[in-house]
Parts: sequence; C-alpha cells; structure tokens
Amino acid sequence: MHDGVEIDRSRAGIYHGWAVVAAAFVVAMFGFGLGFYGPGIYLVALQDRHGWPAAELSYAVTAYYLLGATSLFFWVGPLFDRWGARVVIVIGAAALSGGLVLLGSVSEQWQIYLAFAVMSVGWATMSGAAINIIVAPWFDRRRGLAISWALNGGSAGGVLFAPLLTFLIARFGFAATTQALAIAALVILLAVAALVLRPRRPGEHDPPDSLPADRSVVAPANIPWRVGTVLSSRSFVTISVPFALGLTAQVGFLTHQMAFVAPVIGALAAGWAISLTTAAAVAGRIVTGFFVDRVDRRIAACGNFIVQALGTATLALGTTEAALYTGCILFIGNMTSLPGLIAQQEFPKQHFARVISLIVAINQFSFAFGPSLLGQLQQASGSYPAALCLCLAMQLAAAAIVLSGRREAR
Repeated sequence: MHDGVEIDRSRAGIYHGWAVVAAAFVVAMFGFGLGFYGPGIYLVALQDRHGWPAAELSYAVTAYYLLGATSLFFWVGPLFDRWGARVVIVIGAAALSGGLVLLGSVSEQWQIYLAFAVMSVGWATMSGAAINIIVAPWFDRRRGLAISWALNGGSAGGVLFAPLLTFLIARFGFAATTQALAIAALVILLAVAALVLRPRRPGEHDPPDSLPADRSVVAPANIPWRVGTVLSSRSFVTISVPFALGLTAQVGFLTHQMAFVAPVIGALAAGWAISLTTAAAVAGRIVTGFFVDRVDRRIAACGNFIVQALGTATLALGTTEAALYTGCILFIGNMTSLPGLIAQQEFPKQHFARVISLIVAINQFSFAFGPSLLGQLQQASGSYPAALCLCLAMQLAAAAIVLSGRREAR
C-alpha cells in the first residue's frame, strides 16, 4: 500500500495510463492502417501505375512481413527495454513515413523492396507486440481491458485508411497520397510520443491496482534471460504455436475473403461482409477486455479458437447470405491481445517485452505464408472449401495446444 504524496498522484485526476492507452490506440491506427491494411492497396496502385505483374508485387509484400518478423525476433523487444516507448515510436514513425514516400516514388521493381524494407521497421515497432509493450507496464488488474482498447486502434486503422487510401489515390494520385499521409503520420505520431509516452513513475498506478494483489497466478521472477530456454519452454510453445496457426488461417482467409464471398452474395454485399468482419473484431476485443482479467486466459483463448472454428465451418457449409455474414462475424475472433495477456502471467515482468516480441515474430513468420497457402489449395481444388477445411483444422489444433499449456502455468 502506498502512502503520502505517492498515492495522491494516482488519485489527483485521470490516471495517465489511460492517456497511454489512447496514445497506443493512435499508434496502432497508423501502424495497422498504413502498415497492415495498406500494402494490398499499394500493390493495386503500383500495378495500375506501372503494369507490373501481381505475383511479383506479392513477393515484395511477403518479404515485407518477413523482414518485420525478423526485426521483432531480434531487436524490437530489446530496443523497447533499453530506450523506452517514446524513442522506439519516433524511430517507427520515421521509418513508416520514409518508406511510404519511397513507395510513392518508385520507378523500378527493385525499389519496391527497398521501400518495403524501410517500412518494415515501422510495422515492427507499431504492430501488436509494440502495443502490448507500451500499455502493459501501466496496468495490472485491468491490463486485458486496457490492451484490448488500445489494439482496437488497429481495426480503426483498417476502417479509416482503406477507403481513405482508395479515395485519395483515385483523386490525387499515388505519389501525392503517400507523401501527404506520410507527413500526417509523422507529425501526429511524433506529437503523441513527445506528449504522452513516458515511463511509469514510482507510486503511479491504476486505482484498482492498489488493492491486495491476486495471487492465483504469479509470473516467475528473477530468472535470467536466455533465448534458448524461453523458446523451448512449454509455456512459450503453447502460446506461440497456437496463435501462429490461428493467424495463418485468419490472414489467409482475409486475403481471399472478397474472392470467396462475392460470387455467392455479390460484390456490394461482400463489401458489407468485410466491414462487418472488421466491426466484429472490434466488438470481440471489447467484450474480451471486460472479462479476460477475471478468468483463466488460456481457457478464454481456447474458447476464442473454438468460436472461430464454428465460423469457419459456417463459411464452408453456408450457401445463404445470412450464413456467410454469420460465418464472417464468428471467424475473426480476438487474435491480437490474448497472446500478450497469457505471456504476462507466465513470464517474468522484466522479460515481457522480449517474450511478446518473439511470439509476434513467430506469428508474422507464419501468417506471411497464409495467403499463398490458401491460394494454392483453392487453385488445386478449384474452390475454397478445401482451404477452409485447412483453416478449421488449424483452429481446432490451436484450441487444443493453448489449453495443454495450463498444466505448466499452474
């Protein structure tokens, strides 16, 4: 229990941790909006502008995700530990903006790889791992709620930037659009980093965290950092593998969602289905945030995968518009906040940034191949049910694996 002036700092007004959540929301909005949802739109613009083959451009996007995953695996977590969120987000904002400007000015195919290589630093430092790392130190009891709210910035980025990019490119051209958005992103993210992001001060805490601590699950402490030990631990494997499987299925399907849904319900209705999927992702994180801090997080993750599997089965078997809408809602799940919430309970606090960076890196290595994997299955079979069956198998396997880690966690 804190006393004196230290406790007054948390009670004097709105807890600064919620300002950090809002800042992380903005970081996620730009990181996901321009760095995750944007590449597909950039490729269409580059193809229209230069006539380059779609397959060649797709290789650049795969390389982009792999470079981002490599950054997460080797240096993003340690960089947060050493320099803090403010410095890392400044670096990420500069890289994302610089890569966008380069992408808008390319004239040869090899330059696309250079632009995406620069952008990959921005994506790595503003992806799901970064949002977890920024928010987690500010909350204990309400960490799940806080991270879920912050990660909704990623979905907001998709809702905002996908139509905005399409409109601006059609109206003003690709180069002008990338330059304008690069400047906007840089200015806003630098302001957020300078004004909001800072370390948590002694005695500064979320008011519910002043209550007696919940001892039902306690992360181990004072364990030296050894990458090999972490990677081979059962806790790490039973977090990283199931979410890698789940995200491979999810990203693979989302890439092919329009092609799968449109022939059945039409292009206009398919557009609504995609919007509904994004809205369901937001709702899923909000709902999860309200209860995940009070339940076994591995059971919550298992339930998430089972609900996704039900959505996949509905998509595979459904032939009506209602069935496809229902499948899209159930399929999306909550894949971004749960890995960090489980890791926070099962690994020492001082290692969290590195652990979540490794988990997200493995996830990105995996989902980078999801679109091509499902595309090959669709091409081989002539339809999407075979690809959806693979997604279903991955989701059910993920549910079993994440639940199997409970024995060690306890």
